[in-house]
Amino acid sequence: MAYVDDVLKSVERRNPGQPEFMQTVTEVLDSIRPVVERNPAYQDAAILERITEPERVVMFRVPWMDDGGKIQVNRGMRVQFNSAIGPYKGGLRFHPTVYLGIIKFLGFEQIFKNALTTLPMGGGKGGTDFDPKGKSDNEVMRFCQSFMTELQRHIGPDTDVPAGDIGVGGREIGFMYGQYRRLRNEVTGVLTGKGLKWGGSLVRTEATGYGLTYIVEEMLKDIGESVEGKTVAMSGSGNVATYAVEKIHQLGGKVVTVSDSNGWIHDADGIKLDFLKELKEVKRARIKEYAEEVKSAKYAEAGSGDNVWTVPCDIAMPNATQNELNGDDAKTLIKNGVKAVGEGANMPCTPEAVEAFLEAKVLFSPAKAANAGGVATSGLEMCQNSMRMSWSFEETDAKLKGIMQSIHTQCKEAAEEYGCPGNFVAGANIAGFIKVADAMVAQGLV
Repeated sequence: MAYVDDVLKSVERRNPGQPEFMQTVTEVLDSIRPVVERNPAYQDAAILERITEPERVVMFRVPWMDDGGKIQVNRGMRVQFNSAIGPYKGGLRFHPTVYLGIIKFLGFEQIFKNALTTLPMGGGKGGTDFDPKGKSDNEVMRFCQSFMTELQRHIGPDTDVPAGDIGVGGREIGFMYGQYRRLRNEVTGVLTGKGLKWGGSLVRTEATGYGLTYIVEEMLKDIGESVEGKTVAMSGSGNVATYAVEKIHQLGGKVVTVSDSNGWIHDADGIKLDFLKELKEVKRARIKEYAEEVKSAKYAEAGSGDNVWTVPCDIAMPNATQNELNGDDAKTLIKNGVKAVGEGANMPCTPEAVEAFLEAKVLFSPAKAANAGGVATSGLEMCQNSMRMSWSFEETDAKLKGIMQSIHTQCKEAAEEYGCPGNFVAGANIAGFIKVADAMVAQGLV
């Protein structure tokens, strides 16, 4: 369609040097071509031009002092992409690779992910090139306080509610929340992922990994199967991977691989969850130490040749970072008989990998559907904060499971309605887009 092609050319021209952002925009706009053709009101209202341009981008310097008394300066940013259906919602990423293109890619994905949750949340994302690895708690605290000193001007419980992402866990959220409360003299649900004793929600820690497993289980139900008895290969060993391991084991499956940036392990007997939690959540150590302690595990350095995707499995879950699973990896997984793939990280599969999975009829749930459990439970945390109450673990987990089932149903029905049954990538993009686009049309030119 000429309209979609023209918008893609315009976005590429206006956003040079941002390949991740162009990758996600291209995927979404290609998916929604039949929707735009069927609904000319979207073109009349210039919805594509407007939805691909952030409503606001804030960039700022973050000066802080290290333990040696030396002043350091990092760059912080927040992209407030779309608020048509609710306040901006999306994580903060602390990682040296962060730049504007990464944050725009994540923020654009967040628009449609949040729309799929059925909760009233818009899309946003933020972060900094600060690396918390190797920093003391006091250095992290000083950085977070400086970061929030500027960010607090642009966020609020009814405006923009950040959460955690890579490099931002409970420690960082705590330091940022404390600084926000100090500066604004108010106690609100302005951040999610808070501690349970000061406004956090049960299940929030487990939410992304649990939600990922729930949606893979729903896909398998469509073909009369389940997670029970399945072998699972996954990348990552952080929050998403850890709690995906936990839920898979609860459902009777077996996870045999995990990884970090240095390397990966294969434990044919199944990943030992308690040891993994101790290693990553308490010691903050490298995954190599797992193999040093667990005799059934084998360790390989990153870039040594093989990777987690060479291990035969029924289910694959890329949970580390964007574009980690390429076309060759996908072909290896297909050759080894993979049945289902769920994206636990944001856009971890390259376009070539996604195409290979869809062509081979492998069940494939894209990140904006599969890893929406985290932001969904953040939305539930916002609800509890607004009501000044909290729900039990079982009640919150049941709500999360219901949301993930609803997301899968939306993706499935949208794909069928627009002539691509079983293509949950297209289904997720279409279902999320229609909800946001209809809200934008209804609210006029803003």
